[in-house]
Amino acid sequence: MNKSTKKWLFTKISSLFLIPFMIWFIICLVKNYDNDYQLVVDFFTSQPSQILFSVFVVIAYFYLALTISEIFEDYIRDDKIKNVANKILNIFAIIVPLMTITGILKL
Repeated sequence: MNKSTKKWLFTKISSLFLIPFMIWFIICLVKNYDNDYQLVVDFFTSQPSQILFSVFVVIAYFYLALTISEIFEDYIRDDKIKNVANKILNIFAIIVPLMTITGILKL
């Protein structure tokens, strides 16, 4: 399978997985909108919410990295700059979800 085909397939699959997690998060956000701080913290410290939110963040950043790397492929002509931009993007897509998940787990 071609590298571009794999990337396209991963983008489509990750977007399909992302939809139910986004719906879940939006519903929970609306439910907790008027709650005080402690109830929001209780929501994020409950076991199912921590797991679902962690998976949501990982899938969202995976999707983000794939789509932004496609933009780099289309609009950056210099291969050296393109490779550096993709490496920085991949590092960002690993570090930010880890920091977010660590922060949620420490609540």
